[in-house]
Parts: sequence; structure tokens; C-alpha cells
Amino acid sequence: MTCAACAISVESMLKNTPGVVDASVNYANQSTTVEYDPKAVTQQALQNAIRSIGYDLIIDEENPQQVQQEAQQRNYKALKKRTLWAVILSIPVVVIGMFFMDGDSGSLPYANWIMMALSAPVVFYLGRPFFVNAWKQARHGKANMDTLVALSTGIAFLFSVFNTVNPDFWHSRGVHPHVYYEAAAVVIAFISLGKLLEEQAKSNTSSALKKLMGLQPKTIRIIEEEIEREIPIAQVRVGQIVIVRPGEKIPVDGVVYSGYSYVDESMISGEPVPVEKKEGEKVFAGTINQKGAFRFQAERVGGDTILAQIIRMVQEAQGSKAPVQKLVDRIAGIFVPVVIGIALLTFVTWMIVGGDNAFTHALLTSVTVLVIACPCALGLATPTAIMVGVGKGAENNILIKDAESLELGYKVNAVILDKTGTITEGRPKVTDLEWFMPKTTTTYLHEVLFALEAQSEHPLAEAVLERLKADGIKGAQLDGFESLTGRGVTGYYQGEKYFVGNPRLLAEEGIKTIPQANELADRWQNQAKTVVYFFDKTSVKAIIAIADPIKETSRLAIQTLQRRGIEVYMMTGDNRQTASAVAQEVGVTDFRAEALPNDKAEFVKQLQSQGKVVAMVGDGINDSQALAQADVSIAMGRGSDIAMDVAKMTLITSDLGSIPKALQLSKKTVQTIRQNLFWAFIYNVIGIPIAAGLLFPFNGFLLNPMIAGAAMALSSVSVVTNSLRLKVTKL
Repeated sequence: MTCAACAISVESMLKNTPGVVDASVNYANQSTTVEYDPKAVTQQALQNAIRSIGYDLIIDEENPQQVQQEAQQRNYKALKKRTLWAVILSIPVVVIGMFFMDGDSGSLPYANWIMMALSAPVVFYLGRPFFVNAWKQARHGKANMDTLVALSTGIAFLFSVFNTVNPDFWHSRGVHPHVYYEAAAVVIAFISLGKLLEEQAKSNTSSALKKLMGLQPKTIRIIEEEIEREIPIAQVRVGQIVIVRPGEKIPVDGVVYSGYSYVDESMISGEPVPVEKKEGEKVFAGTINQKGAFRFQAERVGGDTILAQIIRMVQEAQGSKAPVQKLVDRIAGIFVPVVIGIALLTFVTWMIVGGDNAFTHALLTSVTVLVIACPCALGLATPTAIMVGVGKGAENNILIKDAESLELGYKVNAVILDKTGTITEGRPKVTDLEWFMPKTTTTYLHEVLFALEAQSEHPLAEAVLERLKADGIKGAQLDGFESLTGRGVTGYYQGEKYFVGNPRLLAEEGIKTIPQANELADRWQNQAKTVVYFFDKTSVKAIIAIADPIKETSRLAIQTLQRRGIEVYMMTGDNRQTASAVAQEVGVTDFRAEALPNDKAEFVKQLQSQGKVVAMVGDGINDSQALAQADVSIAMGRGSDIAMDVAKMTLITSDLGSIPKALQLSKKTVQTIRQNLFWAFIYNVIGIPIAAGLLFPFNGFLLNPMIAGAAMALSSVSVVTNSLRLKVTKL
């Protein structure tokens, strides 16, 4: 596709194909999304419909990106060759046209004939795609950029041929027969050059996506019956054993079967520290193995891997249309017919008021109008900015699901944060452990505590075990163990009975605590920490404080949002005491505790009814209803699949600092879109009247068609270049 009007033609053709429910075409990434009834229409029929108007549809379910990339490479090489020859042949035509203006009567014999011979292959051979596509469009009653180019260059060339072959027709009427070979040839050369630069620029906008695709290796080593063999990654099946050597990329998602290593998972988590991988640990496609080697069993392959899902989200976002783009599409759809109408009106007007050179001026101005009014810049204004913005987001661990959220994000003035897993780590940890006897003299008590927690089914027991392991403690051999539902656990060691449990169990056993323990417990409870007691039949041996730690970046991220004038709210299903303590620590003044999923969604509606644009940030299934209700929904990448499916943005890092970055990215992207649209519109508003000869009555100036072609090409390149500035924008 060569312009926004092309995209409109393709979209219109698809929508009017029987069996198609809806179709959306994206000019910037040369893709289409079609919703159709497979019983009423086949993919081959869709392809034939597109081919009938001069385009093609790639249907390759196994590797469509590679097929499209190869087709684009072939097109780029052919375009490069055509452009080079068009420039080479146009240069002598321009030299003759500029320095031998009198043509055959000047110092160069047969100048007009030489220009005709040089420009004919430029217009009708090197420029044939314009004429072929224009004819295919015309057969279906459609018009696009190629129509403008074919009409302008074709008319200019044929008029020049007539003047060359039959100059006496004009001489007998007292008019010198001007020729416009240089205009026809240079317009083809400039537009081809503009398309070449545009193709280069557009390929840069999707570089983030290509980087993501490059994370997946092309082949994979599997082992079957102790025989190792290398196969294409497309052939791997779930359940097969895959071998990964030091320094290699992990090809698919799976679970470690044997071996040990550290894996760089920064691509998924954003965390720079490699993660330990041993038997039973999950590994993900695109992550990089460090020094060890291991085998793992494939669990998710092909389009099911996390990397493939990330790529798909980026593709869908780059292909989705912002609301402003739908308006631009409608404008582009009527733009070409309107321009043809203006060109005809220009011709008629000059024929009426043009005097002695009426026909020459009429032809020149109408051709110039057709050339300068290319809708390329208009069509590229929004999608190129969206594509670069989505790519910039991916580089900053922000996956944008659709263009609407990117366009709306800068308007957000209220952010609702879930507590667990969003503000906090979402994983309980021991924050404090206080012993009431010397550790060196009672090491066995530490081992008893380890043994009791190792057999406990309570979710918080794992946090205590992690702390004791970090201290180098190992478990003792218990003589007996019993779980006390809702209170704790108890067990015997060398005839003594020991307990681990909550204050309720402590009271039931009638154990009195020392003032120091009471003071610590009261302080920790006021900090919304869970207090666990370790004691025997006579006294408390230790008390433990467990909490869901607040992420290091949460407070700074919330302060950043508040400095920008955005109201920040916190909602949680946790109790009010815990919620209050967390809110106070991170600087949130307005919070809701003990909230059910429906309460969160209702609160979003309440804020929306006050005229606020609401962003909801969550990670769990309980957040999905509120995420769906919010204007902009943001999921934490380590959250549930449902939350990530509903959300319009996903943060593939635990850092809340990505939220202000995402909203800042939205602001910068929208600014770029507005700049692009301004220049695209102002260019045509100024350019078309000048091309029509508006200045001629005042200063005798008429715009040369070849200068118009250069200006048109420059406008497209300037819009794409402006979009590419987003790549270096600081968030």
C-alpha cells in the first residue's frame, strides 16, 4: 500500500466481500484484521478480492511475519532499483529543460525529442506500478495516490508529446508549444525516492517488534531415547525434552527436568539479577541461560509461549487504530476524489481567465494540484506515532494492548492502585524475628522451629522457613506433630512439647509473656504485621513478625503521580488496619479496605461519574472487573492471566515507576500525533492553492510540478521522522 487512501480501498473491498463481518486495515504496518464467516467466504476469496484492486494478501499461518518481511524486502529492492534509474534518466531531462528552454530552436538540436526518449521509460516503465494500480482502482470505481500520480504525469507527458510531434498547431495560433517532460519524469523520480525513504523509516518504527522476534532461536535441540537432534522450532511438541547449553536462549516455555543454572529473565521481569533454576523451576522462551546446562520439558510452544504472547500484544497494539486515526481514515477516503475535483475546477478556471496561454497554464496548474496533494503524510501521521510509541513502551517494560489506551492515557487524572502485588510484593516475608535467649546456647530451638514450620500447611510458614534457611538453620527430628486448625501447630522434641501459633493459641495454653514481648507485638500489630509466637509449656521463646513488604519503588512512583496532579487511591480486600498502615507508608491519603471485586468496579464508576478519567492498576482475578470498567486499565505482569487479558496495558516489571512512564508516553505520543496532523493538513491547505495558481495574479508565480513532487515526498518523510523522535524521548 502506498498511501492512506490505499488502506481505505483495501478495507472497503474487504468489507464489501460477502461473508465478511468487519475489516480494519493499518497502513503503517501493512496489515489487516478481518472478522469473517468461514462458511460464507474462504481466505483464498479474500486474497482474490484484494488482488483484483492491485494488492496482495499474505496467508501463511506458520510464519506470516517472515513471509511479509521477505515480500517487503523484495518490494524494497525493486523500488530501490526503479528509483535509481528514474533519477539517472531524469537528470539529463532536467538539465535540458532548464538550460535549453527554447527546445529545438535553441543550441541543442532535437532537444524535445531527446527529452521524450529519456522520460518515456521513466514514466511508463519505471513508473508503471502507478498506472497499473490506478487502472485496477478505477475498475472498481476507486481512487488513491497512484491515481493522482498516473493522471498528473500521464497528462503532462502526452501533452508534451503532442507539442513535440505537432508544434505547428500552437505556432499557427501565436503560442509557443512548451513541453513538460522534466516535470513528468522528476515527479516519478521524486515520488519513488519519497517512497524509498518512507519504507526505510517505516521499517525503523517496528524495530522493537523485530528485537522481540529475534529473542526466539530458529532451531531447538531435543533428546529422544538418549539421542540428541536439532529440529526447527516450529516442529517442537509439548512434552519433549529440550537441552539448553551455557549462553543459549531458551527456545520455548517449560519446566526444568534435570541440571542447574542461572537464567537472565530481565526480558520478562525487568529484574537484572539472574534467577536460579533447578529441577521443577519454570523457564521461559527468549530468556538467556548463563553458565550452567540443563534439560527441561516443553510446556508451551509456538504461539502459546509468554514471548509469543508479548509479540502478539505488541503487534495488535501497533495495528490497532486510535480514535483520531478513524477520523483521518474517513478524511483520506474522500481526499483523492476531492483533489481530482479541485484539479478539474482549476483547469476550467484557467481556461476561462487564462488569456493567451490559458490551455498551457490550465494544464500545468491542474497537474501540479494532482501531484502536490498526496495524502501520504495524512495517512502516516497517526499510525507511525502509535507504532513508535508502542515500541518505546515495550523497551520500557510497558506492553500496550491497543492504541486507544495510548491516546487516552495522558488524560488520566485519577489512579486506583490495588494493594497486594501492586503496591506490595504480594509475597509474605519475615520482617522481624526476636529471640528471648542467646542463639549460641539454644541452637536446637531454632531447629525445632524449622521442623514445626516445615510440616505446617499455613501459607505464612513458607516465609518463616525462608528466613531460617537464610540464617543457615536446618530442621530437627520431631517425635510427633499435630496441626491445630486456625491457631497453629504443635510437636514434640526429646520429650518436650513446643508450639508455633497466633495469640489465640498462646492464650489457650495459658502462657504469660514478658513485657518486652508484649511491647514488640503491639508495635508490630500497629504496623499491620502478623505476629507469630514460638513457645513451650512454660514461656515464649521467640516472636516473629510477618508482612507483605512494600516495593521499594512504590512510594516514589505514587509521589511522582501526585506531583503531576493525579489523585491516587488504594483499594484492597485486606483489613482496615493493614490498609491504613500501607497507605500511610506510601503517602496515599484516600483508601478503601475490605473491598470486594464489585466494590472496586463501583468505585471506578463513582469516580467516572465525577468526570474523572480513571486508570486502574491491579494484578489479580479480583481486580478484573474494575480493570474492565476503567478508562485505562494497567495489569502487573506477574498477575493473573485474566487481569492481563482484560487490561489495556501490562507492566512486565514489578516496578510501579512504570505507571508514570506509561502516562508520560501517552502524552508524548499524542503530542507527536497532533504535530504530524498539523503539518499534514497545513501542508495541503497551503500547497493546493499555490499549486492551483493563486499567486499568479499577484507576482506571476506558478509552481513547477517537479517542485511539487519534491515537496510532497518531503512531507511524508518529515512526518515519519517526527514520529521517530519518540524513540529518543525520555519518559
